[in-house]
Amino acid sequence: MPHLTLEHSANLSAKADLSALCHELKEAVLETGLFEVGAVRVRAIACDAYAVADELPDNAFLDMNFRIGVGRSDEEKKRAGEAIFAAAQRHLKPLFETPHFALTLEIREIDPALSWKKNAMHPRLRRNAAEG
Repeated sequence: MPHLTLEHSANLSAKADLSALCHELKEAVLETGLFEVGAVRVRAIACDAYAVADELPDNAFLDMNFRIGVGRSDEEKKRAGEAIFAAAQRHLKPLFETPHFALTLEIREIDPALSWKKNAMHPRLRRNAAEG
């Protein structure tokens, strides 16, 4: 864990390189030093059906939902959020030059009693980090 999900209006795919954004956001998450490389997941999900504001065809949105495990201070969570939001703003800067784009981010903590996971990548990546 963490999972960063980018839910966006389908028309955003023609306006921004969302694959590159996913990679940049993954790096921003890792640069905080709060998460292991084997835990980070970033994905973009296009919403084919949407209605944004006054429904002009140019209107687009990107809503980022960052789900993390418990155990980080409010300051650490705020620092992570600021890093993610800043990276997204940099990548999407041209969209803010139009009056048709909205960007949001929310951080949610996952209740460990209601979360199950198994990750075969951790041992390999931890071993590589120890050897490297």
